[in-house]
Amino acid sequence: MTDSTSAPAGALLATSDLHISYEENRDIVRGLRPRTPADWLIVAGDIGELVADVEWTLGLLRERFAEVVWAPGNHELWTHPSDPVQLRGVERYRHLVEVCRRLGVHSPEDPYPVWPGPDGPVRIAPLFVGYDYTFRPPGTATKEQALARAHDTGVVCADEYLLHPDPYPSREAWCRARVAATEERLAALDPAVPTVLANHYPLVRQPTDVLYYPEFAQWCGTTATADWHTRFNVAAVVYGHLHIPRTTRYDGVRFEEVSVGYPREWRRRGDVVPSGLRQILPEAAKR
Repeated sequence: MTDSTSAPAGALLATSDLHISYEENRDIVRGLRPRTPADWLIVAGDIGELVADVEWTLGLLRERFAEVVWAPGNHELWTHPSDPVQLRGVERYRHLVEVCRRLGVHSPEDPYPVWPGPDGPVRIAPLFVGYDYTFRPPGTATKEQALARAHDTGVVCADEYLLHPDPYPSREAWCRARVAATEERLAALDPAVPTVLANHYPLVRQPTDVLYYPEFAQWCGTTATADWHTRFNVAAVVYGHLHIPRTTRYDGVRFEEVSVGYPREWRRRGDVVPSGLRQILPEAAKR
């Protein structure tokens, strides 16, 4: 029997935007493995569009990692015509949460787990807060103007056709409800314990400033979360969605974009095959 006191401390790793409908990306998932048996993994959304694909991926990762923490992306919430599971909106989200619970995966609806890191415990908070069209492109003052520009330029997120907010009247109404409930929950946490916030969308607007198509920013988050990284003793923020993997800092807080992205994107970045994993804690040497 191995002496647990001599076992290597685990790391907190993260990935997102696996998009396993592409066979090359499914192969990446097959290759994702912990570095030690104690490693935890955050999956920050966009595994795929089919419930069966989400279940396959999370089940495989849960077999390998000590703990897996999932936050939903927009693709998981699509009601895609090719998916046998045709649930919409809140019902679809709740169904995915139940899939996670069967697999032993932490979701935004569960108690936030505490990672017993080598430098002290850190609470991992998977979030689902959505977007509300407040990340509008320059020169647009309303959602209607922003959407009109997107349609004029041909840059329209498929969410407009596949992500249904039922029973909420709109995606922004669903977002407001999620923001209110999540903010209340975060405010009740013990402020002495640092927290990693994991959300599919960036919690601040700045990461979207580098988008090639600024019209797409309106589907990338909400200004309602702009101060969360300074209010809740946040050690790091993990997000995906933009497919621009990088490390940035805002107000001294580290933001990690952990996307894998589509094969055409990671090939363009020069990745023969991306590793698919980024270490969040302990913080690696400065990149």
